[in-house]
Parts: sequence; C-alpha cells; structure tokens
Amino acid sequence: MAEPGDPNRPDDEEAAKAPPAGHDWDDDHVGFATPASLTPQPVHRPDPDPAPEPAFAPIANEPEPDLFSTAAPEPSAAAPTPDWAVETPRPDRTPPDVPGAMNLYANYALILFAVPTLGVSAVIGLLAVTGREAPADPVARSHFIYQQRTLWTGAVVALLGIILIVVNIGVFVLFALALWMLARGAAGVFRLKAGQPILHPRHWFL
Repeated sequence: MAEPGDPNRPDDEEAAKAPPAGHDWDDDHVGFATPASLTPQPVHRPDPDPAPEPAFAPIANEPEPDLFSTAAPEPSAAAPTPDWAVETPRPDRTPPDVPGAMNLYANYALILFAVPTLGVSAVIGLLAVTGREAPADPVARSHFIYQQRTLWTGAVVALLGIILIVVNIGVFVLFALALWMLARGAAGVFRLKAGQPILHPRHWFL
C-alpha cells in the first residue's frame, strides 16, 4: 500500500485548502490517491527568445523594368563576363597549299576511274606521269612518285591478269588489282587534301 500522506502536498495551509482538480488531500491520509493526482502535470517552461530578424541591406532605388518594352535590356557594366562566354580565336586549320596540286588531283582521278573505264583512264594517267620530272616540293614529290608506282604496277599486273584468264586465275588477279588501285587512289587523295606527304611512296601498300 502507498504510504499515507501526499508528498506533493504543499506546506502552506492556504494552498492546501485548494487542491488541484480531481485531487483530494484527504485521500492521502487513508493510504491511496485518486487517479487524477497520479496524472503527471505539464511543466510550464518559459518561451524561448524569438530569433532575431535578419538584417537586409537597403535596396537601391532602381527603376522598374518596362514589361511592355520591345527594346533589349542593356547589360550591366558591373557584371563580369564569364570565361566560357569569351570567344577565343581558333588556330588556322587550313592545310598548306601543295605546289601543283591540281595536276596531282587529276592523276588521282585517272587512277580512281581506271575500274569503271576498264583501264582506259589508267593508260592516260600512265602517259601523263611517264617521262616527267618529279616536282621539287617534298610533299608534291612524294605524291608524284606514289602515282607513278601505282600506275606502272597496275599496268603490269593487268597485263598478267589478262594472260592468266586462260587458266581461270586472271579474273581474281584483275579483281584484286581493281581493289588495290581504288584503295591507293583514295588514300592519296585524302593525304593530298590534308597537305600531308606519302610516307613511303615506293612501297606496295598504302
């Protein structure tokens, strides 16, 4: 059983005469308390101090923008231009001019059209490069030697393929020759367009 007397009973007689709602001080003398006296009372805590208001910088008296104006707004002089918005000059990527490039392009065209013309353009190209002196420019010289080697090799292999048609091998030889000339002609055009020389003009491959 609970001990008689309420330990929370105030010592002041005036305060003891007015017990809380639902609580009877007399019940404490008989060894029990009412359910209301056992209910925890809310603790009143002082309210926290309000947070200080943020200090705002004074706003300058700027004119309000006209929403119906069609004129473009003037950029602010104080705002710096970001780095990504600054257009940097790009280096000149134009390939260097190769002396005699038009003649070299014409010879490459004769090489590429050798297949659809059944070798007629290749014969014309062979006559164009035979007996001529190579240009003095190193880039044009490498292309000229490359074209000579391509046309002379093509003429010899084509003659060999025609002879081997008798034994049913010439067709494969002529087909491989056509692919070889097309590949060398296209590779030469791309390198000439980029202003680059042929690294190994006397080799049999690209």
